[in-house]
Amino acid sequence: MKILITGANGLLGQHLVKMLTDTTDHEIVATGRGGSRVSFSTPERCNYFPLEITDGMAVASFIEVHRPEIIVHAAAITQVDECEADEVACYNTNVTATRFLISAAAGVGARFIYISTDFVFDGLAGPYIETDIPGPINYYGSTKLAAERAVMDAAISWCIIRTVLVYGNILNGNRSNIISWVQKSLSEGKNIQVVSDQWRTPTYVEDLAKGILLAIEKNATGIFHISGEEMLSPYDMAMATADYLRLDKTLIEKVDATIFSQPARRPMKTGFTIDKAKRELGFQPLSFMEGLIKMVPMGANG
Repeated sequence: MKILITGANGLLGQHLVKMLTDTTDHEIVATGRGGSRVSFSTPERCNYFPLEITDGMAVASFIEVHRPEIIVHAAAITQVDECEADEVACYNTNVTATRFLISAAAGVGARFIYISTDFVFDGLAGPYIETDIPGPINYYGSTKLAAERAVMDAAISWCIIRTVLVYGNILNGNRSNIISWVQKSLSEGKNIQVVSDQWRTPTYVEDLAKGILLAIEKNATGIFHISGEEMLSPYDMAMATADYLRLDKTLIEKVDATIFSQPARRPMKTGFTIDKAKRELGFQPLSFMEGLIKMVPMGANG
C-alpha cells in the first residue's frame, strides 16, 4: 500500500517512517515543513516532499497526484503554551489543515488515521477509556478535539489514535524531552524542580509507532488509546531516570504545579486504560524502565 505520513520530521514521524520502511513493504510518502529530517534504509520505497498543510489547494493537489491509500496525520502544533499564545496559528494547523486533509482523503478514497492526545480530557477522572467524554481545559486540547470531531463526521474510513506524553530520542535534529532534560541538568550539577501532582501514562515513541502500524495492518476503525500502562508523575520519571543513570537525586526538588506560571492549564491526571488496544490490536507497550533503557543505554550518560 501507499501510505502518506504528515509531520514526518517530528519525533513520532521520524520513528514511524523508519519502522514502516524497515519492517514492511509499503510505499511511504513522507511530508513535513522544510527539508527532510527522516532517515530510512530503503530509499526506493520512501520519498519525502515538503508540504504546507495549511494551504488547502496545495494539499488537494498533492493528494490527487500521489493518491495514497492511507493517510497518517501526525502533524500538529503540540506546544501547549505556544497554542495559547497564538490561537490562530494553532487552529489553522491543528484544525483547518486536518479538514483539508480529510477532504483530500475523501477525494481519493484513502483511509485516515489521526493522531490525537490525552489533552482532549480535563484530567479530573483519569485514566481514561475511549468512550469517556472529552472536556479540554486548554486551547491545544480544544483544537485536537475539534479535529477529532471533523474526522468522525467525515464520510471516510477513519481511526483516531490518542496518546500520552511521548518520550524517546529524535533520530535527526534536536528535541528535548523530560528524560533528556533531567539527564543533562543532573549531569551538569544543576538543581531542578519537577512537579509531582500531575499524572500520565508515558508513551515510548517506538511503542506509539508500533500501535499505529498495528492499526494499519488490522484495518482498525474507531478510537484507540495507545500509551504506556504505568501511571507516573514527572517527578517519578525524573527520579527513575536519576536512579538508572546513577545521577544525584538530591538535585531534584519535588514541587506542585502551582509554583509554575504557564499560559496554558494542564490537566492534573490523564493517562489511559489501554485494554481495547491490547484486545483488538494486540498492542503491548514496554514498561517505563524498558523504554528508558532503550532511550539511554548504559554508558551513554555524560
